[in-house]
Amino acid sequence: MNNYIETIGIEVHVELKTNTKIFSPSKNGYGMMANSLTNVIDLGYPGTLPTINYGVIETAIKACHVLHCNIRKKMHFDRKNYFYPDNPKNYQITQARTPIGYNGYVEIEVNGKPKKIEIEEIHIEEDTCKSAHRGDVTLLDFNRAGVPLIEIVSKACISNSKEAMLYLEKLKELLFYADISDCKMEEGSMRCDANVSLRRNIDDPLGTKCEIKNIGSISNVGIAIEKEIERQAKLLDNNETFKEQTRRFDDKLNNTVLMRVKETGNDYRYFPEPDIPYLELTETEINKAIQTLPMLAEERKEKYMSRGVSLLNANKIIANRSLSDYLNEFLDTDMNFSTAINLLLGDISFYLNREEKTITDTCLTKEKMLDLVAKLDNNTLSSKNLKEIIDDILKSNKTIEEIMKEKNITNITDIYVLKEIVSKVISNNLESVEDYKAGKDRALKYLMGQIMKETKGSANPKLVNEILIEELNNNC
Repeated sequence: MNNYIETIGIEVHVELKTNTKIFSPSKNGYGMMANSLTNVIDLGYPGTLPTINYGVIETAIKACHVLHCNIRKKMHFDRKNYFYPDNPKNYQITQARTPIGYNGYVEIEVNGKPKKIEIEEIHIEEDTCKSAHRGDVTLLDFNRAGVPLIEIVSKACISNSKEAMLYLEKLKELLFYADISDCKMEEGSMRCDANVSLRRNIDDPLGTKCEIKNIGSISNVGIAIEKEIERQAKLLDNNETFKEQTRRFDDKLNNTVLMRVKETGNDYRYFPEPDIPYLELTETEINKAIQTLPMLAEERKEKYMSRGVSLLNANKIIANRSLSDYLNEFLDTDMNFSTAINLLLGDISFYLNREEKTITDTCLTKEKMLDLVAKLDNNTLSSKNLKEIIDDILKSNKTIEEIMKEKNITNITDIYVLKEIVSKVISNNLESVEDYKAGKDRALKYLMGQIMKETKGSANPKLVNEILIEELNNNC
C-alpha cells in the first residue's frame, strides 16, 4: 500500500442541557415514553409559530467561549429545506449564514506536543425526531424533535485517527464540565460524523471526500476512520476512482458501509427563517452568560496539582465529575488532597461501584471526610482498619470515633511507646535480626508479626514498619 496524506474533518452534533426545547415549551428530556414530550410546534402543525428559548443562546455563548470561538453579535436563523419522515415541517430551523461562533480551536496533546484543532464554526439548530425502523415500517418518536443542538464543525486539519479521538475526548471534557451537554454518546446527545479523504502529495488538491455518519462512540470514530483510510487507499493503489459518498459505521461488521453516493451537491434552498427576528447580542449579555460557567477541567487540574496531587491522579479524579465536584468543596480547607484523592479513587470508589451509588448518596459529610483524612494522616486509622469500617462510614450518620469504638479499633500512635516495643521484640529475636541483615525478607515479616502480637494488633502497621526498618538499619 502506498503512503497517502490523510485529511480528516469532524462534525459534532451536541444536544444542549436546557429545561425546554429550542422553539417550544415542551420539556427537553430523555428516556420518557415515546411522543410524551411533544406539542403542536414539535409535530409541525400548520400555522404554529416558533418562539426562541433564550437559554439556548446563553448555552451556545458558553460553548463558543470554552472552544475559543469568536461570537457573532448579530445573527439570524435559516430554513434548511429537505423531505424526510423525521422532519414533518419539511424544513429544519438552523443557522447557515450567520453561525453564532466561528474561528475557534481545541488544543490537544499528540505525542507530548500541543496541537490546535481548528473549529470552522458553531451553529445552533433544532434536532429532528427519532426514527426507528421495524422491517418495512418506520416509527417516529417526536420527543427529540426540537431539542436544541449546536453543530461544531472542525476544519480539515486532523491528520489521523488518533488526533480525531483526542480531539473528541477533549471536546467532550470541555462541554461536559461547562454544563453545556451531558455528552452521552450512548444516548445520542453527542453524535459524530467524520469526513475522510486521501491524497498522494501535499501539493495535490484534496482527494474525494467520504462522510461517515452517526458514529456511536469515540473508539468507533477511530476504527471507522482507519477502515475508511484502508478502503480508499486500496482503491487509489489500483488507480480506481470513486465518487463522493456517505457511509455509516457498522459496529457488528467493524467497518464502514455505503449509504448513498452523492451524484450532485445537496440543494437545501436555505433562506432566512421568516418567523424568528434577527438576534443582536450585547457585550453585557455575552459576559453574563460566560460568568455563569462552572470551574472547568483544566482549572481543577491546576488546583489539585498545586495541592500536591500527581498529574495521573488529577486526571483520574477529573474523569469522574461527581467525585471532582465533591473534592472541590475542600479547596478552602487545609485538607491533604493527596490522601483524599487516594481515598476517593480507592476504597470509596470501590464501595460506590459495588453499590451503584454516587458520592452524594452517602453519609460522607464534609466534616466526616476531613476527620477521615486527618485520622489516616496521623495514623490513628490504618488502611487495614479503613477497609473494615468504610461501609459503616459511608452508610451511617455516626462519627468515625463512634464507629471505631464499636469495632474496637485502637491504634497506638505514640512513637516513644512503639519504639520501646520494637526494641523489645528486636532484643528477643536476634536470630531474625541476623536473617534480616543477610537479606532474608521473611525476617522482616516475622518481626512485624511479633510486634503486632505484642500490641494485640493495636499498633499502626505503617508506623510500626517505618520504626522497625529504622531500628534494624541502626543495628546493622
